Amino acid sequence: MKNQEECICALATPAGGAIGIIRLSGSDAITLTDKIFQSANGKSLEEAKPYTLHYGEIKDKDGNTIDDVLVSVFRAPHSYTGENSTEISCHGSRYILQQVLHRFTEVGCRQAEPGEYTRRAYLNGKMDLSQAEAVADLIASTNKATHKMALSQLKGHFSNELSLLREKLLKMTSLLELELDFSDHEELEFADRRELQALAEEINHKITTLAHSFETGNALKQGVAVAIVGKTNVGKSTLLNRLLHEEKAIVSDIHGTTRDVIEDTTLIDGITFRFIDTAGIRKTDDVVENIGIERTFQKMEEAKIVIWLLDKQPSVSEIEEMKLKNQGKKLLVVFNKMDKLEDEKLAFDKFTHSCGSDSSESESPLFISARTGENVSSLEQALVKAADIPEITENDVIITSARHYEALIRAHDSLSRVLESMEMGMSGDIIAEDLKMVLEELGEITGGQISSQETLNNIFKHFCIGK
Repeated sequence: MKNQEECICALATPAGGAIGIIRLSGSDAITLTDKIFQSANGKSLEEAKPYTLHYGEIKDKDGNTIDDVLVSVFRAPHSYTGENSTEISCHGSRYILQQVLHRFTEVGCRQAEPGEYTRRAYLNGKMDLSQAEAVADLIASTNKATHKMALSQLKGHFSNELSLLREKLLKMTSLLELELDFSDHEELEFADRRELQALAEEINHKITTLAHSFETGNALKQGVAVAIVGKTNVGKSTLLNRLLHEEKAIVSDIHGTTRDVIEDTTLIDGITFRFIDTAGIRKTDDVVENIGIERTFQKMEEAKIVIWLLDKQPSVSEIEEMKLKNQGKKLLVVFNKMDKLEDEKLAFDKFTHSCGSDSSESESPLFISARTGENVSSLEQALVKAADIPEITENDVIITSARHYEALIRAHDSLSRVLESMEMGMSGDIIAEDLKMVLEELGEITGGQISSQETLNNIFKHFCIGK
């Protein structure tokens, strides 16, 4: 990472729009902007009050006008980064924006690195690390639920939860440490063991609840994985195209056309679904097709929901095999080509009875036509029901980061050792060490314990340049 004292500049909006915003941050941001900006009222930006807007022109080194602009002024520490900052609103021409950026580099700015603005905000105490990561999630949000989750984290709801947990743990750890200072008086116990156990169980329950929310958060962020499986030529690719509202997969009457996995996402009732069209399941001597079939079974394992697409009544052995391979998953049994399935509808009750199982959650079979779209809306509603995504509000704390999830799991493991040590009557120093580990793991999430530059670099390198 380069010197944080340097003034940085970057385009904060996509080029090509009506307006383009260039952002500067650093102790000299206002001074450097003043060097190339000529205010319409003739006043210097150095005299400007914070949170004010100024109209004027950006000049090149020969004094020629590059563009008419508006300059916003922010003074430390009351800015996004906590530093002096300016934002220059230019016309959106790529040429103009490049010229203005070039002009700033001429007077002493350097181009910002990915995520450097938010990194500076974190280092300057404007937000903790979990809030900083929420900025990237907010930018990347693709539906109402992911927007609410990111906004909740950005507002500090997750951080506040962790802060309360850490405060309680720190108090108890301090009392245990105090006991160690009086180790020559073994009868002294400053930390009530019953109170400590109750606290450890309470916090462990809270951490477990937060960790469990990761399944929901990850599904909303990455999309609920839905595998479309079935024999060759039952209409899997046609169904995928229908659900995506585009011709994503090749449709053919030839068996074995789909030989690899095809994935894409779409929104249904505000929930992102990640559909996976798989190779048709059949016995074949084709080596390539067999590889595709093997991947089909792998994707079935990864999916939360499996659509078993049929065009005729399956055998008992096929039903048993499908139930076995999808234990614990939502299994949607769907008959395609419904206009040709009149005889199959007569077997509806029999099929429902034979397909039901405690080990796999299956709904009553649906009858659709992927070709015409008939009844596909019913399938979409069945998918929303099967996803079982709770209503998300801005106050809900939902974990979406694998880094946060892993830290919570490690904290849970350390707390479990605390409870085991207490049951075994272990000394306070052993319990205190495990409590310290819990504090460190929770601190890793908000950044309170992070010192590794490699960790920070890995987090912020995925940000866009203007953030």
